[in-house]
Amino acid sequence: MTTTIYHNPKCSKSRATLQILEEKNVELTIINYLDAPPSQADLKRILQLLDKKPQEIIRFKEKEARDLNLSAEDDRDLEGWLELMISHPILIERPIVVSGDKAVMGRPPENVLSLI
Repeated sequence: MTTTIYHNPKCSKSRATLQILEEKNVELTIINYLDAPPSQADLKRILQLLDKKPQEIIRFKEKEARDLNLSAEDDRDLEGWLELMISHPILIERPIVVSGDKAVMGRPPENVLSLI
């Protein structure tokens, strides 16, 4: 089974999570989600596997979130949040690792060990 990491190479937590996966010889697909944002269907699946709402995987402290005046209390439906994340992938929490029917956020990076 292939494991997918939604990775940002500039993020220390993302790099640490990737390192753990590589050290464990996990067969990986690495997606630099800033260059190739997940689709709406992928985001829906990720949210379902994480058992989270879109607002729970958005980085509201990012400069871009502040520039957009975003708040977790904003009145958006699911599709609105998903479109926001697709249009502004820097807002997506990182890293997210998906393996089969499980997913975790690599915060802390050791969370990924539950997938192995």
